[in-house]
Amino acid sequence: MLKHLFSPINIGAMEVKNRLVMSPMGINFGVDEDGYVTDQLKEYFVARARGGTGMMIVGGAAVHSTGLDLPKLPRIWDDKHIPGFRKMTDAVHQYDVKFGIQLLHGGRQSYHSNKVAPSPLPAQGVVKGAPRELTIPEIGEMVEAFGDSARRSEETGFDFVEIHGAHGYLITEFLARNSNKREDEYGGCFENRIRFLLEVLRDIRKKTSPDFPFGVRINGDDFIKDGWVIEDARRIAPILEKEGAAYLHITAGIYGSYPPGISIPSMYAKQGVFIYLAEEVKKVVSIPVIGVGRIKDPEHADRIIKEGRVDMVSMGRAHLADPEIANKARSGNLADIRPCIGCCLGCVHNVFKLEAATCVMNPEVNREYLFKGHKKVATPKKILVVGAGPSGLAISRMAAIRGHRVIVCEEKGHVGGMLRFASIPPGRSEIMDLINYYQRELDRLRVEIRLNVSLDYDLVDSIEPDTVVLATGSLPDMPQIEGLFDTEMDLHTLLDVLEGASTVDNRVIILGGNQAGLQVADFLAEKGKEVVVLHRDRHYAVEMPSNDRVYLMERLKRPNVRLYKNVSIKQFLPRGIVFRSKDEEMRLEDFGDLVISEGMRSIRKLADLFKGREVELHIIGDAKNPRGLLESQNEADELGRSI
Repeated sequence: MLKHLFSPINIGAMEVKNRLVMSPMGINFGVDEDGYVTDQLKEYFVARARGGTGMMIVGGAAVHSTGLDLPKLPRIWDDKHIPGFRKMTDAVHQYDVKFGIQLLHGGRQSYHSNKVAPSPLPAQGVVKGAPRELTIPEIGEMVEAFGDSARRSEETGFDFVEIHGAHGYLITEFLARNSNKREDEYGGCFENRIRFLLEVLRDIRKKTSPDFPFGVRINGDDFIKDGWVIEDARRIAPILEKEGAAYLHITAGIYGSYPPGISIPSMYAKQGVFIYLAEEVKKVVSIPVIGVGRIKDPEHADRIIKEGRVDMVSMGRAHLADPEIANKARSGNLADIRPCIGCCLGCVHNVFKLEAATCVMNPEVNREYLFKGHKKVATPKKILVVGAGPSGLAISRMAAIRGHRVIVCEEKGHVGGMLRFASIPPGRSEIMDLINYYQRELDRLRVEIRLNVSLDYDLVDSIEPDTVVLATGSLPDMPQIEGLFDTEMDLHTLLDVLEGASTVDNRVIILGGNQAGLQVADFLAEKGKEVVVLHRDRHYAVEMPSNDRVYLMERLKRPNVRLYKNVSIKQFLPRGIVFRSKDEEMRLEDFGDLVISEGMRSIRKLADLFKGREVELHIIGDAKNPRGLLESQNEADELGRSI
């Protein structure tokens, strides 16, 4: 099964046991204040080495102090960093995996005030502030920094290095016309713009052993005006092969790319979104080419390799969601894989906030060093979980793994709670992968799930639980705005619309531009409705990761959608609204329907059933306080470990 994905391959003199690569990812944890690698990072990689992946790459180690991309980025610009890395490589090499490190200089996309770049131009997105232009001697210093860092990597015990020449960092900035405005030998024509990268490769060759492999990660397309394009990638690829590159890793996008967010594609992007670029590069070289771009399914990965489109497949976020993805795929247990749902909440949103990466599907990410397996409880309890939404399912799974007897009661005829509605708008169907995974897990763990059950005293008495977990979720809240209930427009909640319980006319007003409101707008607009969104706050959908939100905002650039923020409601008309936005008063008339999406309120009235009872009661998820999916899953996981 999956014989193409799990066949060996040679990269230079190095043999890799399978074609699955764990992508380098900026995770912003695992180093101390002085930049030394800690046990947190070591155990994070050990968990994934144990999981059977053929090749793993540490995401972005800074080669120079000016190139520190994230505050908690590993540093390899000094020999003093070698012992910490050596401890990590020794631990990882207990398993049959090839372990490499990516060498990075953040350039103008670094999160500090001492940024340097080929030209003094600010990054085109995310990072603020203009860099200082590098002098010719400083360029030579940067070349030496890459070479010295490669030498340290070999001494540290890494099997290979990867040079980060993609995603808008320093090397990319030399390569692309829009970021390189130099008029010396490092700017202008193609040959000059690739000079810095070639000098880096030559310095690495000079300072490492002849059989020590190095690869290069480059963009197949920057997706930005005057940026690097696939013709450039095809042109440089044979040159990099000639200069000794053992493989090429083809990705795409920079901060500021268009479509926005494409460099880290969310669930709106198709799976395998960048493979066509790697396929083009593969046509012009004989060394292995690695493809990447929202690949989450091992069967999909196997098919890409079988078709000869790439030689290896790189999965980043899929390895966050499930460190055992390779072992499970190789043994044929595909249904056991915890899937990445492309939500970008823990892996992207957290890191852009300069916090540690984690994962909705796997709250253990960044805490592997604290958890060494799931410890069984000495005295199992009977646990009643009320509600089969994402929080209820998550706590049930963890409690069952630890040996408790769990009974789930759900008043609806299905599991999933609010996520079933969240999966209905265009591009959001993968959210149900989370629910389907939990359903399979609870079946495997023989957790009893009772559907269409209304909890009452008699039912509680019949179950006699030791512990009760209320995970009853939330419902849409109704704002208190004068005149709202006097209008002749039909009022709907977003759940009514998504469930199909209510039909709306062809002209609809949505009150609320949060994530749910905008996704309902997308849902209705795709059906041909004219939609106006009135948002009373300053920013749309702040709860969404930025790269996910920009995909949605692009979708809403339709002629039948109008968005207004900083809205002040002045008057509800019989069939419309008078409001102010941007110091202008506007009037909407001849609308028959008003959809409310202005927040949620907790459902926890069932807590009254347990007053006076000798039972341990916990309230989690939206029942405790309406929040995002990441917070609710972390809370459920932690409670499951502590009960």
